[in-house]
Amino acid sequence: MSKVILVIEDQEDNRRIMRDLLTSANYRIIEAVTCEEGVRSAETNRPDLILMDIQLPDFDGYEATRRIKAIPALSSTPIIAVTSYALSGDDIKAFEAGCDAYVSKPFSPRALLKKIQKFFQD
Repeated sequence: MSKVILVIEDQEDNRRIMRDLLTSANYRIIEAVTCEEGVRSAETNRPDLILMDIQLPDFDGYEATRRIKAIPALSSTPIIAVTSYALSGDDIKAFEAGCDAYVSKPFSPRALLKKIQKFFQD
């Protein structure tokens, strides 16, 4: 059975890139456009991994990460921040919020897949 990845991203172009990349690597994806939708989807679908944009329309990905990690059944679900926030210290903010990894946009598809696969190694 293929792993399920929740993509929380408001930009359609970015979702399409991730959708194409992840489905070609045989992952099943679920998409959410807002943090609120993403938190609900995470709780309902219990994905194996979450790709979290930080700059979203309702509240930021840091807060969404904190909310997801506060749900006992999701506390150990890996969350990778995938963001255009690439200033010094933004990665630290992501880790402090509970993200398990950080990738800045634009990202290398190969590097993102490699980072994802690390979480699925036995």
